[in-house]
Parts: sequence; structure tokens; C-alpha cells
Amino acid sequence: MLTSIYNYLPLTDRLATSGQPTADQFKAIHQAGFEVVINLALPSSDNALSDERSRVESYGMTYISIPVVWEAPTVEAFQTFTAAMAAHPNQKILVHCAANMRVSAFMYAWRIQQGIASDKAMADLHKIWQPNATWQALLDQLLGDARWG
Repeated sequence: MLTSIYNYLPLTDRLATSGQPTADQFKAIHQAGFEVVINLALPSSDNALSDERSRVESYGMTYISIPVVWEAPTVEAFQTFTAAMAAHPNQKILVHCAANMRVSAFMYAWRIQQGIASDKAMADLHKIWQPNATWQALLDQLLGDARWG
């Protein structure tokens, strides 16, 4: 059932990304062994679930909400995301947003920060989308940031 989640993309055996899961798909996420769900969508995003936190937590998974405004993504939101990832290094994580576009961009920059080859990270990003000017500017800022070096 995981493959029926909109834009579901497994990256490793412990990390996957997707668009917004349905209420029923959270049960499958739990059954697949995911322990943490990170949501980068806004509560008002398309198909957002008003009870997502309680639904995820009812399955014993950790829920983290980092609302990223589509039209104005920030370095600070990315830093919050990287801190959330760092806080759960040995757990199976699903990161989602409305369509896996916010997530795939953040994941691209995070994976490069983690030492993944940029061509591999970019290939996975492009399985979902080609970032628009707003998101490309953020990626350029993140990847050019001296604090990464």
C-alpha cells in the first residue's frame, strides 16, 4: 500500500518521502515499520488531515510538523528540518508534504550535506520535480552556505 501514497519515493531502507498520505495510509506506514513522520506541509495544504498528529501518534509514531510556506521557503525551516532528522538518526522516517515537492528539495540539500553524491541526490529530486525559481534559489543558498563546508 505504500506505493499507492502520492509520489511515494523510498530513498533507503530507513528513509522515504511522499506527498500527503490519506488517513488509511498512515496504518500502512506504521505497519511498514516507520517510527517518525515529518510533515513539511501547511495545515491548509491540499488534502491536509486535520487529525494527522493524533492519527500518527495513535500508531505510536513520533509526529513532527515543520510548516514550510510553498511560496517562501526559508533557511530557518531547513535548519529545523535538519535538526529533526538529526534527532532521529536510527529510526525509520517518512518525510511528507502535500506533493513531495517541498520534501524532495529539502531532502536533496540534506542528503548532499550528509555526503550523498550530488548526482544521485539530484536524480531522486528530479523523479519528483524540477524546482521552480523560488525553490532553486533556496537550494543555491543552502548549497552555497559556507557553514556546510
